[in-house]
Amino acid sequence: RNEISQLTARAMQTIRKVSTPQGFNLGMNQGEVSGAGVAAHIHQHVVPRWFGDANFMPIIGQTKVLPELLLQTRADLAAHW
Repeated sequence: RNEISQLTARAMQTIRKVSTPQGFNLGMNQGEVSGAGVAAHIHQHVVPRWFGDANFMPIIGQTKVLPELLLQTRADLAAHW
């Protein structure tokens, strides 16, 4: 639990440096039926949010276009991690 909390805080800190969001949605999936896909697996989503973005579902539902290439986002995050 402590490791997940530490990694979540680090992810939020990194995203703040790269994308300057106004807030975050955090979601955790544990177990096969929850969406993690494997019984002993747990993972967490850290979703940056800005005033004016519609809501959580358009981002997760892939209906919102990001204003940069995914490779650029990955490079920016890696540089600050």
